[in-house]
Amino acid sequence: MIVIDLGQQQNVILPDERQSFDSDEIGGSPDGHEGLRHQKWVSCAVISHIPRSSASKNGGFPLKGRARSAIPQPTLPKTRTEPAMIPRYSRQDMVDIWSPESKFRIWFEIEAHACDALAELGVIPEDAAKTIWEKGGAATFDIDRIDEIERETKHDVIAFLTHLAEIVGPDARFVHQGMTSSDVLDTCFNIQLVKATDLLLKDMDELLAAIKRRAFEHKDTVTIGRSHGIHAEPVTFGLKMAQAYAEFDRCKARLLNAREEIATGAISGAVGTFANIDPRVEEHVAKALGLKAEPVSTQVIPRDRHAMYFATLGVIASSIERLATEIRHLQRTEVLEAEEFFSKGQKGSSAMPHKRNPVLTENLTGLARLVRMSTVPAMENVALWHERDISHSSVERMIGPDTTVTLDFALARLTGVIDKLVVYPERMMGNMDRLGGLVHSQRILLALTQAGSSREDAYRLVQRNAMKVWDSYQVSGDAKVDFLTELLNDEDVRNYLSEEEIRDRFDLGYHTKNVDVIFERVFGES
Repeated sequence: MIVIDLGQQQNVILPDERQSFDSDEIGGSPDGHEGLRHQKWVSCAVISHIPRSSASKNGGFPLKGRARSAIPQPTLPKTRTEPAMIPRYSRQDMVDIWSPESKFRIWFEIEAHACDALAELGVIPEDAAKTIWEKGGAATFDIDRIDEIERETKHDVIAFLTHLAEIVGPDARFVHQGMTSSDVLDTCFNIQLVKATDLLLKDMDELLAAIKRRAFEHKDTVTIGRSHGIHAEPVTFGLKMAQAYAEFDRCKARLLNAREEIATGAISGAVGTFANIDPRVEEHVAKALGLKAEPVSTQVIPRDRHAMYFATLGVIASSIERLATEIRHLQRTEVLEAEEFFSKGQKGSSAMPHKRNPVLTENLTGLARLVRMSTVPAMENVALWHERDISHSSVERMIGPDTTVTLDFALARLTGVIDKLVVYPERMMGNMDRLGGLVHSQRILLALTQAGSSREDAYRLVQRNAMKVWDSYQVSGDAKVDFLTELLNDEDVRNYLSEEEIRDRFDLGYHTKNVDVIFERVFGES
C-alpha cells in the first residue's frame, strides 16, 4: 500500500475487497501464509486527492516529503463464498468444494485425525482427542470471527486454530502438536483437488457418453474429410465423433493418473523431518482422508505433482477447444454441415436478426484459454527456495478454484452442445459433390501406377485433369467440369485404364469400408 504526501492532499490507493496481503509483507508469521483470501473479489478502487484527515480515517498514514509502505486497516469485506471465477461460468457443486466452509471443515478434519493418532501414540490424552472431535465436529465455524482474528494475527491458520480453541476449550492446546501450517494447507489443497477431480471425471463420463451416442448415430453418414481446410477424401461424421471419443478417453486416463499423483498428504513438521511429530501420525491422517503419505516432503508437498495436475487440465482444455473449433468450422455459412442447436426465441445478433452464431463453441474456445493459463504458473511453482518459500501460495489460491470451476463448466457445456448438435447429412453430400469428384483422385493415381505408369507420370496425368475441375470451381463456386468425364476423355489415361476401371474408382463405399474396424478399436463394438 502506497501513500504519497502531496502537501494538503494525498493520492491514496485504498485497500478493498480485491486486495489481500502476504503475511510476511505485513508483519510476518512463522510460516508466511497469506491472509484474507476467502473474501469476495471486486475491482480495486483508486481514490485520488483525498484530504490528509480523510486518508488517516481510512487507514492512511500522513507522511512528509516521501512515500512509504502503509498498513491500512480496512473494514473486512463480506465472506468470499465462491472462487474468483464469475457465476456465469460456474456450477455449484464445484464452487462448494472451494468455499470457506468446506476449507475450514477439511482443516478441522486434518487436525482432528492428527489428534486421534497422537492419542493412540500416547502423546495426548484420549479424552482430549474425543472432545476435539465432538465439539469441533458439531460446530459451524464462524467465518466472520475467523476473519476478525486474522485481521489481528495476519495468519489464516492461526486465526482458524484460535477460533477452534474458542469452540473446543482447554483441550484445544493439544491441536496442531508438532505440525506446521503447510501440513494443513497442503493436505487440504490436495483433498480439494481430489474432490474436484472426481467431479471432472463424472463430467468426462457424461461427455464420452454423448459423443459415443452421436458417433453410432452417424457412423455411416458420409462427409468430406479436410486437410488444410481443403477437401481431401471422404470420411464419415461418425468417425469424427469416434476420434473425439478416443481423445477424451485418453484425457480421462490422464486425469485418473493426475488424481493418483495429487492424492498425497504431509504431516511432517516445519521442514519435513518429523522432528516434533511421529511419522505414524502422517500415515494415519493420510489413510483417514483417502490420501497417500508424501514420501519426502520439505515444509510443503513437492510442486511437481501440482504442475503435472494442472498440465493435465490444460490438455483436456485443448481437447475441448479442438472439438469446439471443428463444430465452429462446420457451422460456417459456406459449409453448414452441422450447427449448434438454436432454440425458439434465441437471438443471434442485436443488429442482424438473421444470425445463428456458434456462440457456445466460441465460448468454449475462450474458456479453454483460461484453463491453460494455469499451466505455466503451476510449473513455475516447482522451483521453490530451499525447504519452501511462499511464492506458490498466491498462485494456487487462484488457479485451484478458478481452473477446476472453469473446466467443470466447459465439459458440461460441451456435453450439451454434442447432445443437441444438429447434423445435415444432405448438406455434407452436397458439399462433397461441389468439386466434381476430385475426392477420388488418389484412387486414380494408384490405379495408373498399378497399371504400369510411373508415379511421376501418373501424378501428372491426374493433376492436369484435376486442375480443369479446380479452374471451373473457382469461377462459379461449383465445378462445371466433371472429373470422371475429363478422365474418360483423356487418351493418355485411357492407355492404362478402361472405362470400367475408371468408374470403379469413384465408389464412395471404398473410402468407408473400414469404419467398422475403427469403431471396434475405439468402442469395442461396431
